[in-house]
Amino acid sequence: MRSDQQGDSDGMSKFQFPPSIASRPVYGTLEPRPGKAHLMIADAEGAEALLDLAARDAALFATAHIIFIPKGTGETYVERLRALGPAQFYVGPSYAASVQRIRRVLSDAHMGLQVYLAGTEGLMGQAQNEAMQAGIPHGAIQTEHRGSVARRMQCVHCKGITEDVTTDPFVCSHCGLNLFVRDHYSRRLAAFQGVCIDAEDPGNVPEPVELYK
Repeated sequence: MRSDQQGDSDGMSKFQFPPSIASRPVYGTLEPRPGKAHLMIADAEGAEALLDLAARDAALFATAHIIFIPKGTGETYVERLRALGPAQFYVGPSYAASVQRIRRVLSDAHMGLQVYLAGTEGLMGQAQNEAMQAGIPHGAIQTEHRGSVARRMQCVHCKGITEDVTTDPFVCSHCGLNLFVRDHYSRRLAAFQGVCIDAEDPGNVPEPVELYK
């Protein structure tokens, strides 16, 4: 789902999240930082955040490794990112297909690596977990949300993960329960929590509405 909130790039892909509970992640704006190496992981409109970063400091990309997952944007951003001249550039079909590369880059990293994450919440949460498990300090990881506000949801009943949830309530893709979308966020799982909405009154399920409509 695309936001109509205005952003820095022509894509206008930034979204102003409403106030929420403490566990909900807060995102910033990517800024150039000194470092010997720079790992940049983005999906879909997250490419716009990298392009904006390049406008602030193009020299940064000479030591950058970009891992980009286009998702529904196809070839829209691929050549523009390649033109930034990164030291390494990888385009992956999905996060799952890219995670082994991400892990390898992190395992080979030296002290001083700066990590930049941009795009959807699902991508940023999962990639941040990988970086922190690899010993990257939290302060060396920047995040900027762009594009879809679809959520990665965990069913608290069957523990299954449903990706790219855009409505509330939604049907768990694993057990079929009707789940209420909560703002409670698990950093360990990089997912929001979904709770059965009709447990006390089976079948009494409100019409789903689009998140942040």
